[in-house]
Amino acid sequence: MWCHRLSHLQSRLRDLLRGQVTHWALQQSNFKSLFPLAIYWHHTASKSLNCVWQQHEDHFELQYANNVMRFDYVWLRDHCRSASCYNSKTHQRSLDTASVDLCIQPKTIHLDEATLFFTWPDGHVTRYDLDWLVKNSYEGQKQKVIQPRILWNAEIYQQAQVPAIDFQTFLETKEGLKNFLQNFLLYGIAFVENVPPTQEHTEKLAKRISLIRETIYGRMWFFTSDFSRGDTAYTKLALDRHTDTTYFQEPCGIQVFHCLKHEGTGGRTLLVDGFYAAEQVLQKAPEEFELLSKVPLKHEYIENVGECQNHMIGVGPVLNIYPWNKELYLIRYNNYDRAVINTVPYDVVHRWYTAHRTLTRELRRPENEFWVKLKPGKVLFIDNWRVLHGRESFTGYRQLCGCYLTRDDVLNTARLLGLQA
Repeated sequence: MWCHRLSHLQSRLRDLLRGQVTHWALQQSNFKSLFPLAIYWHHTASKSLNCVWQQHEDHFELQYANNVMRFDYVWLRDHCRSASCYNSKTHQRSLDTASVDLCIQPKTIHLDEATLFFTWPDGHVTRYDLDWLVKNSYEGQKQKVIQPRILWNAEIYQQAQVPAIDFQTFLETKEGLKNFLQNFLLYGIAFVENVPPTQEHTEKLAKRISLIRETIYGRMWFFTSDFSRGDTAYTKLALDRHTDTTYFQEPCGIQVFHCLKHEGTGGRTLLVDGFYAAEQVLQKAPEEFELLSKVPLKHEYIENVGECQNHMIGVGPVLNIYPWNKELYLIRYNNYDRAVINTVPYDVVHRWYTAHRTLTRELRRPENEFWVKLKPGKVLFIDNWRVLHGRESFTGYRQLCGCYLTRDDVLNTARLLGLQA
């Protein structure tokens, strides 16, 4: 008798796997009695939804919108959006996550239209819209880009003919501000023109999109080549491409440059899209890209000039990526401020030098260099987490002012204007 029933069930299972059976409710009762921990697929009644789900012992599996998604049961209970679990006015969780049983399983699951209902052992019901689950699943996030970008070399950027935004339009209109931020998010650099060449107007411009980040250099900085600080920037020497404040645990996100006066020659600003160069490394030597994203390095700034006494240390890899979708979000590249490499063994060090050389080669390709002459009235915004900057040597008297902006506030302004950031 047992062998006959088992053979019959095996035959039915084979038919199910071949797609020949879509509904066999009568046989399920026998199957459940033989295999109480077994799993089986549930289909939606509406063919337009094309939704199939399966209840496993330790997770819930959903096939919908060309995605196969898996959800932990604790996750499903923790993210409940009911009034008792989530405050929709403050967008904050009310549920105490630590109170959820780590072995929790739903008592029943059913689908009504495009909403899944989970009834838990205590009777609480959690409902999820199918599209919400797609958007917030790990599998969905793996395919999603956090911030869309256009990677560029000099030719790509010049051909794009990205317009500068007029000062008054930037300050007085939402459209001007949105256009500026859209350009900045896509390319990592943006210009505002017709700005009165004063520190006060530069500050007014910066405050339009963000709080100004005060650092060891002050709030708004104003400098010439007088070497008033212990930094090569305060000289007339050429500066190789680099990102700023790599010696901060969180490097400054955005920097603002305004040349107020230059009575001399030279001094062009160099801009290089670090993400474009990193993408070339990823395509040509993926194992080196991976190494640059994993080896932690120290960067250090030691200053002892007059009353300026500072010793800053920041730690992090050259390339920083989101672990779930491998999207690059930060490059930390500054050969001036890189400290002694003592965080990895010797055999890894040599491979790191090889990878670093590959990246440096891409960063220094002439076709990747975009040169611009900063003049009074034209303000440059740089994404310091993406675009490297440098300068050629210069002669004569040169005045620059600028500041750092808090990255969170710039992105906040962009999101409030409806931009993806």
